[in-house]
Amino acid sequence: MPGAGTLHVVATPIGNLGDLSPRALEVLRAVDAVCAEDTRHTRRLLAHFGIERPLLAVHEHNEDEIASKLVARLLAGESLALVSDAGTPLVSDPGFRLVRAARAAGVKVSPVPGPCAFVAALSVAGLASDRFVFEGFLPAKAAARRERLIALASEPRTLVFYESSHRIEDALADCVAAFGAERPAVLARELTKLFETVLDGTMGELQAKVAADADQRKGEFVLLVQGAGEDEDARIIEGRRLYAKLCEVLKPSQAAKLAAELSGAPRKALYGGDVQGQPPE
Repeated sequence: MPGAGTLHVVATPIGNLGDLSPRALEVLRAVDAVCAEDTRHTRRLLAHFGIERPLLAVHEHNEDEIASKLVARLLAGESLALVSDAGTPLVSDPGFRLVRAARAAGVKVSPVPGPCAFVAALSVAGLASDRFVFEGFLPAKAAARRERLIALASEPRTLVFYESSHRIEDALADCVAAFGAERPAVLARELTKLFETVLDGTMGELQAKVAADADQRKGEFVLLVQGAGEDEDARIIEGRRLYAKLCEVLKPSQAAKLAAELSGAPRKALYGGDVQGQPPE
């Protein structure tokens, strides 16, 4: 639209400040204001690079309310930058309502690409990356998380999740139950930061490594799980689904026995509580 400004969607570092691109710096210096998920966080980032720009809070609690006001500023000729706390905006972060409103109003929305945690993790995981599914954060409540994972057990594409430090152990245990202890997986922690680690192995091995090392339970995580192979036994997939549901009301050994009987899958392939995949007698 003639005379309107531009909404720049700017990716910022996920850890290493050296990853902020020259173009991102140029845009952040030039815009009339910066829309930030957390203005305190973004103020520190801008200060590090000697940038002084007005900051506007745009987060999940006010985005619906403020989007129209920001679009009005854009239509009046101002240019704005949208950033999240880290990485690429709108990827498991607020912003899509503002972008949608700007586009609907005919405002130019321009990406300034850069860091993204799940893309960085995928690039070093060594799992198939030609086809993948980004699931973002798993549900916080255990029952909903298990249900989501069970629904994904037969997905053939690589699965990518975000997870937090206070839920990583529970999430890995639920993944073992849903996918089986032998499913290959990768856990990337604190990418581009001082204590970056990338662990690979089977789901059971990752669960054991994290349980044995408190440091591996700190920070921000990207969990990648190999998709189900074409030869994945349908009986095992169904058995794991039944096992996870039955565990809500039965002891693990009882749940594994009943799920095996109902699905026809080997009992040892269903039990997710033990790293070796064997249920207790």
